[in-house]
Parts: sequence; C-alpha cells; structure tokens
Amino acid sequence: MSISSIPVTAAGLRRLKAELKQLQTVERPRISREIEVARAHGDLRENSEYHAAKEKQSHIEGRILDLNDWIARAEVIDVRKLGGDRVIFGATVTVVDSETEKSVSYRIVGEIEADIKKRHISVTSPLARALIGKQVGDSASVQSPGGAREVEIAAVAFDEVADDEDTAG
Repeated sequence: MSISSIPVTAAGLRRLKAELKQLQTVERPRISREIEVARAHGDLRENSEYHAAKEKQSHIEGRILDLNDWIARAEVIDVRKLGGDRVIFGATVTVVDSETEKSVSYRIVGEIEADIKKRHISVTSPLARALIGKQVGDSASVQSPGGAREVEIAAVAFDEVADDEDTAG
C-alpha cells in the first residue's frame, strides 16, 4: 500500500461510488435548477435564495472532488480473503468492557467509511489502534473521554455478511 492509497472495504467503495453518482446525477442538476429559479428573481446582490443555492452548490462540488479523490486512491481490502485470530483491518471485533461487562462489536474500516452509528470505527481511532494485533482473550487499555477503559477481546470475525448488509440500505 502506497502512502497516498486509502484502505477501504469493497462495501465502503460501493457506498462512495453510489454517493458520487447521486451527487452528479441528482443533486448537481437539482441545485442548478434552484440557481436558475433564484436568478430569475432579479437582483442577485440581495437574493438570499440565490446565495443559499450557490453555497449548497459549492458544498456539493467540494464533496464530488473529495469522493473522486478517495475513489481514485482507494485500495480495496477484500475482507473475504482475511482471516486468523488477530485483530486487523476489516475485522469485526467484539469487546467486553471490564468494568461494566457490556459487550459491543465494532468493524475496523478505513477512515472514509467510519460510521459510529453502524459501529464501523476507523483503523486510526484510539480503540482500533489499541486492538490491532491483539487476539481473543487479550486485554487492551483504551483512552476515552472518561479516562482509560480496559476491554477484553471476546471475538474476532471476518465476514462479508457485514459488507452485504451495508449496501442493502
């Protein structure tokens, strides 16, 4: 992997491409129409609709540039080819908080596909960095806003099922 490449799962790359397509084929034409309508309202200096639409267009164009860059630099890591008992990129890791005995699973993914709502954490996050290289039964100390937490690794899995679920929604 070169310095400029970005690790991403196959599902993550599919989501990036879908977002890019949505922005280019739906959002960009829609915002262009909004700008045309606002422009027709006359004096552009005091036209808040026009300025809001232009700002929205700027955000969309910026996101399109980012997505194109990320897609061009993406290095797809095929989770189906991964395995073993150590925590690495693409693994789904179940950890148990030593204090609360609460169990939670996280998928370790690239920065651009991290989504805490889906329990997808960036490989560069403090938790992922603490877990990488460890195996079932190992403990890791993780810095959190409330102080250091001790977690134990209960399971490590490599499954394409999580990838498929991501694209269903």
